[in-house]
Amino acid sequence: MNRKEFIKLSATASAAAMLPWSCAGFGDQRKYKLGYQVYSIRDQMVDKPIETLQALKVMGYEDFETYGFDADTNKIYGYSPQDFKAILNDLDLTVSSGHYGLSAFMEASDDELRRYVDACISAASVMDNKYITWPFIEEAYRNRDGYSLLAQKLKVIGQQISETPLGFAFHNHGYEFADLGNGETGYDIIADRTDPEQVKFQMDMYWVMHQGKTTPKELVAKYPGRYVMWHLKDMHKVSRDYTELGNGSINYHEILPDPLVSGLEYFYIEQGGNFTLNSTTSAASSAAYFKKELQQYF
Repeated sequence: MNRKEFIKLSATASAAAMLPWSCAGFGDQRKYKLGYQVYSIRDQMVDKPIETLQALKVMGYEDFETYGFDADTNKIYGYSPQDFKAILNDLDLTVSSGHYGLSAFMEASDDELRRYVDACISAASVMDNKYITWPFIEEAYRNRDGYSLLAQKLKVIGQQISETPLGFAFHNHGYEFADLGNGETGYDIIADRTDPEQVKFQMDMYWVMHQGKTTPKELVAKYPGRYVMWHLKDMHKVSRDYTELGNGSINYHEILPDPLVSGLEYFYIEQGGNFTLNSTTSAASSAAYFKKELQQYF
């Protein structure tokens, strides 16, 4: 199908992160595009990316986070970055962040890593990404040595990307918050051994709440200005798996940090699976709930 057929606050503000937004007084000072991580609808993106983006736009989504860039073919969803950007322009949509395959380079040399990052930078620049995001780490590295190695990799990437107009961020899950001994966590290693100006964070609030050892407000208070992106998704009341916004146990009215103290630039609704009916209806349901209940905060 032819595309033409479809038309930073300082640490002194930390205390404000712990207050309700009505108390902090920041609720209506910044507005954000409604974002969606398209991994949530990957079954549709594989077969019909243009139609899927158009459908998401009808639901109200305006900005997206991608996944799946293939550096070997220089393609994303079957298109070159140039062609994919043209599709976005036709639909008046943006892609401000991408999850790139950086975790595959844990054992690679720094030179190999830098070559891959160069390819990511080139593609991200063409698509007008603002951030290149590290999405996850394999289970074998979820230990003290693995997190130490990860911090080294993040430093290399952060330095390289800092020489461009792009930003770099790390996306958490829940395993980073497990106690490694003496009260230290993998997240502590990542945060403490990287430059906060070169390695930002994308906070997945589902995983923060799922692991239960801290809260989004506490994290923002500890690292103000570093959480430039958020992932919003809900937790099923029984299985604790993903579910549609408003269908689970996470009360976003209570847990959301202040976006200005966070350093928030972009946010993305996400649901990696466990759809009530299918990925499309889940995307629509979450958008409707967000616009009714949570838009006031963004």
